[in-house]
Amino acid sequence: MDTRDGTGRAYDVVLFGATGFVGELTARYLAAHAPDTCRWALAGRSREKLEALRDRLAAEHPRCADLPLVTADASDAGSLRELAASARVVATTVGPYVWYGEPLVAACAETGTDYVDLTGEPEFVDLTYVRHDARARETGARIVHACGFDSVPHDLGVYFTVAQLPEGVPLTVDGFVRSNAFFSGGTFASALTAMGRGPQMLRAARERRLHEPRLMGRRARAPLGAPRFSRETGAWALPLPTLDAGVVARSAAALPRYGPDFRYRHYAAVRTLPMAVGGAAAVGALVALAQVPPARRWLMDRYEAGQGPDEARRARSWFSVRFVGEGGGRRVFTEVSGGDPGYDETAKMLAESALSLAFDALPPTAGQVTTAVAMGDALLERLGRAGIRFQVADAR
Repeated sequence: MDTRDGTGRAYDVVLFGATGFVGELTARYLAAHAPDTCRWALAGRSREKLEALRDRLAAEHPRCADLPLVTADASDAGSLRELAASARVVATTVGPYVWYGEPLVAACAETGTDYVDLTGEPEFVDLTYVRHDARARETGARIVHACGFDSVPHDLGVYFTVAQLPEGVPLTVDGFVRSNAFFSGGTFASALTAMGRGPQMLRAARERRLHEPRLMGRRARAPLGAPRFSRETGAWALPLPTLDAGVVARSAAALPRYGPDFRYRHYAAVRTLPMAVGGAAAVGALVALAQVPPARRWLMDRYEAGQGPDEARRARSWFSVRFVGEGGGRRVFTEVSGGDPGYDETAKMLAESALSLAFDALPPTAGQVTTAVAMGDALLERLGRAGIRFQVADAR
């Protein structure tokens, strides 16, 4: 039976890396929430593991008993091209992306296939922009990185905040992140990899700047900021040098609604000064250890990829990102909040991003774009229905 649609693609969504920790959570979310008309498939390198996952899904959702399986390997360019050519949208959880991710981006850019991932690695995002953005624009592929906790709550949270402020005036937004969640082995490996690749990350950022067109007549900035006590949140604010602020700045550069001069600063919110000092010291020590390959390998071995907190621990986890936006004489306080950020909510964000690209009426875009640029209001609405809260707390 030929299952192809008018586009010549067999599937609306293919989930690559489905048997990993976050991959399986994403598969479970799709099994429960993908529309009946969605033609989706599980993909990975082990047919045996894919079959076992399908059996687990079918035990809860009988319609998954015949779910298609696609065998592909991150190191096999031919299998990735076949995977990309079969799908309208590919969602991937296979990281660290700087090691394993680029061949799939290349395949999607070449075949005009939309792509979403969970990367929080600035080097990877900059490299794929330099190497594959132009081809993706030619084929119409939308390459959307950071579709999990990195960086959906921050990117769409600022997008939501800007919508509450006057148009055509300079705007500033500060974001303050709080959470009690744990990280998976895969997330930990990605973070350590990024920490240990400082020179490569700087080179990739410089190369991107050489290729990016200059923003004419407007400014969009995301300076690091300095540690301070935030009266707006009643917490100590520690600057977060993560991918998120750069994603926000790229959304601001692409969307005139952010005004003629936009600035965003990204912080972790810590309640007490001793916690702030201790947290900064711990991160500094981790960054230092990540520079030494034997120490980095030892740390990675302590928490293997594919592992993560159990369901009971995830059920107790939560996140909150509070935003303070100002401009044109108006000040607004907004908040994005939800449950376990690194797993349950990340799986939800990735799945809904893929479904949005597959089924929603979206603005015409192509190339490497952010969630706010590619999906904006449509993804906001999807995530709101899925239980992630975007709300205005106060406005003056």
